[in-house]
Order: sequence, then structure tokens, then C-alpha cells
Amino acid sequence: MINATIERMCAAVSADAMMQDLSEFARRIKLSGTKPELESFQYLQRRLETCGFRTRLIHHDAYISLPGAARLDVGNAQVPCITHSFSQPSGPGGLHGSLVHVGSGTAADFAATDVRGKVALIDGIAVPATSARATQAGAIGQVHISPHEHLHEMCISPVWGSPTDATIENLPRAVVLSIALAHGNELKQRLAREGALAVTLHAQVDTGWRQTPILVADMSGPGSQDQEPFVMFSGHHDTWHYGVMDNGSANATMLEVARLCAAERAHWRRGLRLCFWSGHSHGRYSGSTWYADHHWDELEQRCVAHVNVDSTGGKGAVVLTDTVTSAELRALAQDAVGAQGNQTLVGRRMGRAGDQSFWGIGVPSIFMGMGEQPAETSLDVTASVLGGATGRKGAGFGWWWHTPDDTLDKIDPQLLARDTRVYVHAIWRLLHDPVLPFDYAQHAADLLAELDALHPALRGRFDTDPIVSRATELRAKATALRDHASRATSDADHDQINRALMQVSRALVPMDYTTGDRFTHDPALRQSAWPPLDSLRRLAAALPGSTDEKFLAVAATRDCNRIAHALRQAIAALDVGLAAT
Repeated sequence: MINATIERMCAAVSADAMMQDLSEFARRIKLSGTKPELESFQYLQRRLETCGFRTRLIHHDAYISLPGAARLDVGNAQVPCITHSFSQPSGPGGLHGSLVHVGSGTAADFAATDVRGKVALIDGIAVPATSARATQAGAIGQVHISPHEHLHEMCISPVWGSPTDATIENLPRAVVLSIALAHGNELKQRLAREGALAVTLHAQVDTGWRQTPILVADMSGPGSQDQEPFVMFSGHHDTWHYGVMDNGSANATMLEVARLCAAERAHWRRGLRLCFWSGHSHGRYSGSTWYADHHWDELEQRCVAHVNVDSTGGKGAVVLTDTVTSAELRALAQDAVGAQGNQTLVGRRMGRAGDQSFWGIGVPSIFMGMGEQPAETSLDVTASVLGGATGRKGAGFGWWWHTPDDTLDKIDPQLLARDTRVYVHAIWRLLHDPVLPFDYAQHAADLLAELDALHPALRGRFDTDPIVSRATELRAKATALRDHASRATSDADHDQINRALMQVSRALVPMDYTTGDRFTHDPALRQSAWPPLDSLRRLAAALPGSTDEKFLAVAATRDCNRIAHALRQAIAALDVGLAAT
């Protein structure tokens, strides 16, 4: 039944219908909290109501930063440039300083170059980590050099969501510009010849609180109540410029998935909730963060999984192998990509990016982007944001990403249909499978691999056996539950197993993707797998017998207690699932 339904739904994916929606999205520049964005949200709302969804258009306060005009003066010449979301404005007279080149802006680069009171010239796209290092090193301004001739709009705030009174101090404190590669090379050559260059940075940036929308569209399963579990399918709607690929194509995918799933509602076992965010581009995921904060309890009790979508159907984006997923949903992602994209998914770990604001709650996630440009033919302009890795076949979303050139001609209708079929396949299984397609044996295996890598350096210095033992028990019981679930036949047994799996996710997802606080949001900076293990990683690198080793052992003990507690909770939940008759 399920295979036939998926086949029928995927065959019905309409590239023409999605291109019609894209034609509408291509009419407006959708900056967060602006009238054109709201008009486009209202179009989404009408389309979803036509499909039978109950909709709510929520308006909430968000801290939004919209970059305006920018100029870089070098002597009497002007260098074309842009400024960035959350850059400091320069003021009418501009920011004056002496330019100094600091390579790609690594910690080592700043340690080797004195930028105090100067303007740092940095190779690479402007990203929060590099910008923060420049400010910490004392630079009063920053000029980032694009890897090519195109200038990419960026949000350089490391604060995830709207800031609190405690995190507002982490917002950028410098004037930040970006210039094209050719202009950057010319400035570096002049610095090499002349030794110093006086520059003036001009930047207009409108930063402050404003009302932004969130569109929520719900459909329950047949005969079910409002308290039923649901799958959350989300994507942002605000854009840089017209943003037809990022994120118009993903919104078209969402509408098409909603239409096709609604037609098969009689076979659902769970509800479907679509969420369209504002504040992704100009508020560092302020919309999804606000929703996580204000619907925490409901999401903790009812949301089984978060499916995110961004930038589907880009021209030339033929590679699916590097699509990201959490470990427990890797098998589902591989099934969907293999069946609908005819490619073998590697299952890369999710990075700290996108509207992944629900890990603290304990909601497992699948997907973010989908198709990518081939690595051998494309410059990976998104690696600095989404995270790079060796052996990748994909190279991001295309040169037009975050530029004025993200227009309708950058969409390949056939690739858009392909990507949408992958989403249809995965979401249908999450809606329909009697037992949720979670594999916590794989999750445990990934944790054991992290612990195994640390073991040689910690042998005789710190005992990881207790958490290794619990992770091993988790893997065994998760494997047993998977086998047990395959034999369960009654709805009551399925429900008991699913409740158990949700409790496992609430215990383990925060350990895998956050520092461990379920109610706050970690910075928008790269993280290790299982961040609570970072104290053990630092301990492993410390000099044996040193004072630092003793301090680190204190932190490592506490973090191991945190992980061991989560594993014990997960094992107890698995025992409940195994008790289903």
C-alpha cells in the first residue's frame, strides 16, 4: 500500500504548478518585516487554504537588520561593495582607517598580524566566526573579499534568533563590507607595494525590532484530535533580493507536497504542519527561534520530526549524495534519495545552519538543502556557512546564491520536480509508517565512533567506560526495538513504540546537536558532533599531568554525567517500547 501510494504521489508531482507559484514569488523582494513580504505570505495562505489546511498568520517582534547602501573609498577612488546584515552603520562621515591584509582570517592569521585600530582585509565570504575574530583582535572595520566576481549577501550575527539581554553583547561591533575578488586582489597588490593604504568605509544598516510574520498551516489525520503527533515541514519565505531559488523554489516544493499529501489524507497516521518563516536571512533564524520558544511545550509533546527545505531545483544542482540528515533519520533519507533521485546518500551530519531551531526540544531533523552543484565544476560558495568536508561531491547552491541574480532563470523545472519527489517520499513515510522510521541503533553507533576516537588519548587518564557501556546498551536495545517493531501488528503496539521513540529523541537529540540546555539556543557557529564531548576532546589534547588537565577533567566529568543521564533516559524509553506485546 505505501509503495503504491508513494509511486502515485511522486508521479503526480507537477513542475508546471510549481513554476506558476515561482512566477508569483519572483514578483517581490521579500525583506523580513516588509509589506511585499507580507503580501507574498498572504498568497501562500490562500494556496494552502485551497488545499484544505487550517492556517494562522502570526505576527511577532523580531530583531531584524536590513543592509542598505555601502561604499569603500581608497584615496579618490571608490570600490564597489555591499554591507551586511548586523554590520554596524558607519555614520555619515564614514569609518576611516588603515587597511591591513590578514589572509583568510583564521585565529592564526590574527595572531600573526596586528589589526588593532585598523581595517582588516580578509579573504573569503563574510561569516559570523571570521567577523567575530576580527573584532576580538581589535579591528575597527572589515573588508571581506568574495571568492569570485559576485558579492553574496550575508548575515554576520552569531546570535541564533533575536538576542536576549545576555547575548546582545555578542552582536557584531564593526563596520563590515564585501568586495569582489578582482578588487580585493588589486588592494592586496597595492598593500604589497605601498605598505599601507588609508580607506574609508561607508555603510547604512537598519537594525531594530519590527513585526514579522510566520505562516502555520495544519491538517490532522482522519478522525484525529488536535493533540495527535504531527510532522513539521518548514522553510523560510524571506529573501535576499527576489530569491527565486532561495527560498522561492523550496516554498513551491512545500505547496506541492502539501497538495499531494492532502489528497491522501485518509491514509495518514499523524498530522502535518507546514511553517513558513520570516527573519531567516535578516534575523539569523528569528522566526523559527521565536516559534520554538513560544510553542516549546506543544512541540516537545507532539512534534515527531522536523523536515526542512531550502533552495530546491537550482539549475545544475544534480548532486544529492551530500544531503544532510540526523543519524536516526539517515536510513529514511537514503531510502527517499535512492528511490526518487537514483543516488546513494552518504548522510552528512547536519551543520549549525538553516532554521534548525528545534534540537534543544529534542526533535530529530532531516534535510535542509537538497541538490548541489558538482564539486569538480563549481566553486563552493556555501561551504563557509553550511560546513565543508573532505570527499564531498556537492559544492553548494550555485554562484547566484544570495545575489541579485537569484531569478527565475536559475531554476531547472525537472530538478525541482526531482527534489520535490524526494520530499514527498520522506514526508509520506513520516505521515504514514505505522512505526516512526527512526534508527537509534545508528545514532548510538555514531556516538560510539566519537568515543572510540577519543579512547587512545584518554586511556589511563579519564574513564569513558561508563558512557561507552551505556551507548553499547542503547545500540543493542534500539536494534531489538527495530526488530520488535517490524513484527508489531496492532495500533496500540504501534502507538506505544512511537511514544517510546519520541522519548528517546527528547533525551538524545539535545546531546547530539546542542551543548545540552534544552531551552536556549547555541550560537550560529560550527559545532562538533555531540558538543558535550568537547570537554573530553580538550582533555585528550591537554598535556598529561598539567594543571590544565585537572581543570578539564572536572568539566569532562560533569559532561559525562550529562550524557550518561540522557542515555539512561533513552534506554528506559526503549524498554517501554520493547514491552509492547
